[in-house]
Amino acid sequence: MLQILGKATSINVRKVLWTCAELNIPFEQEDWGDGFRSTQTPEFLALNPNGLVPVVRDGDFVLWESNSIIRYLASRHDGAWLYPADPVARARVDQWIDWQATDLNRSWSDAFLGLVRRSAAHQDAAGIAESIDRWAKHMRILDSQLDATGAFVAGRHFSLADIPIALSINRWFSTPFDRPHLPAVAGYFERLNERPAFSRYCRNGKP
Repeated sequence: MLQILGKATSINVRKVLWTCAELNIPFEQEDWGDGFRSTQTPEFLALNPNGLVPVVRDGDFVLWESNSIIRYLASRHDGAWLYPADPVARARVDQWIDWQATDLNRSWSDAFLGLVRRSAAHQDAAGIAESIDRWAKHMRILDSQLDATGAFVAGRHFSLADIPIALSINRWFSTPFDRPHLPAVAGYFERLNERPAFSRYCRNGKP
């Protein structure tokens, strides 16, 4: 059975849990990370030298990096409806997965850490304001994309890209600041309520 190492409150672990739920993959999950078992032990570092969650063990195969994990799971478990085999359709999905991990995540990091996590290293008001401005810029890009598709991030159908994107949107709505109204983003987030795994692993009270 697939083993998932990482605490369920982690946004990156929740990507993996949500993907497993969509694909009906049975798994065992172990809590590792802050507040649980340390990821800096020799045992964990032998699995992921970066000391970060999630890590999955699938038999003898060990994999880390959340986006690599969800791509692997979809490819291994007949998930072409989530992660298309067609090169063009797959590239569209990959584009938005990678955008979430780079441009979008980098934009909200300082604001989220300062306003939600209350990190002592992220309390500079100017730095938080700049982060909010960058975040809003990228969320407007996303709003424009969702307005164009009228449905989901990569097109008319739910795909693997929607999992990391929706988890970032959850942080957008969970962070206390004055947000611009983005109607396509708001409508998209409500549409996702139809998916049980969204309620369990994304809109579950955890930012």
